[in-house]
Amino acid sequence: MSTKATNILVPVISVILGLIVGAIIMLVSGYNPVDGYLALWNGIFGDLYTVGETLRQITPYLLAGLAVAFAFRSGLFNIGVEGQLIVGWFAAAYVGVAVELPKIIHLPLAILAAAAAGALWGFVPGLLKAKFHVHEVIVTIMMNYIALHVTNALIKTVSDGGDRTESIFASASLRSEFFENLTEFSRLHYGIILALAMVGVMWFILEKTTLGFELKAVGFNHNASQYAGMNVNKNIVLAMVISGAFAGLGGAMEALGTFEYVSSKAGFTGIGFDGIAVALLGMNTPLGVIFGATLFGSLKYGALNMPNAAGIPLEIVEIVIAVIIFFVASGYVIRLFLLRAAKKKEAK
Repeated sequence: MSTKATNILVPVISVILGLIVGAIIMLVSGYNPVDGYLALWNGIFGDLYTVGETLRQITPYLLAGLAVAFAFRSGLFNIGVEGQLIVGWFAAAYVGVAVELPKIIHLPLAILAAAAAGALWGFVPGLLKAKFHVHEVIVTIMMNYIALHVTNALIKTVSDGGDRTESIFASASLRSEFFENLTEFSRLHYGIILALAMVGVMWFILEKTTLGFELKAVGFNHNASQYAGMNVNKNIVLAMVISGAFAGLGGAMEALGTFEYVSSKAGFTGIGFDGIAVALLGMNTPLGVIFGATLFGSLKYGALNMPNAAGIPLEIVEIVIAVIIFFVASGYVIRLFLLRAAKKKEAK
């Protein structure tokens, strides 16, 4: 079996196995899996409104998946995408409410602020990794909590003790009347176009630039890259900065498109952590991330319809989604099984 065929089959089989086990869990729990998955389908594709909301949900997952995948391709584990997304969310919303400028200036400024905030949050673990060999997983996990509590404190400061900022000015909004009218007034916004453009940006950087070649080389082997004359430390920092910028843009999608404000959070959004599974499902490739983000965004939004339409408790819904994620994360086992099956077939 060719590598290309295996790369396609592994995520497909993972999803199918997840859906089958999810159906068994619903059946054992006393619920009809057919009704459950029908409700899930209608929650995703039931009408133009749900399609628009599903695409809106997919948007931040695209950027979170790109952030994780970019770091992975550079040999790094960016577990701090959640925190980078949160600071990007705050930065975009703050610029959106702090000043009122012409839209041609205000919107790009807010988007760049989000990318810069995420990049800064990625710079710290990148620098510690490069200079002091501190493992990026530990630092990025801690940075998630710092991001959560720092932004909560800043929100209280800028809102005079409140739990949320004012709504951003229209000049900083990604809202699209065209998409709203097309999807029966869903919250789908222009951010989906920006997110898809970033897929192209990641592909271009990794496949068509010297920087991308060096980042991948450092990811494969630090010592060989250094021997070849590459600046390993600089590339480690750059990889984390670019990864953080992608994550920060994911926060901008929520700040400037979906909610148009930022509020205090009792816990993490989960988008950044789900970005890890999105990247794994997409085999850390830009096009693969589109597939992974589409799956997770669809599951997350469509599942909201399962308790109402099929009477399935939210806890069971979360278990079903978690099972699907589990099989996606177990793709290596499925890949190993397929390769062994192919070898046995060739031996015969």
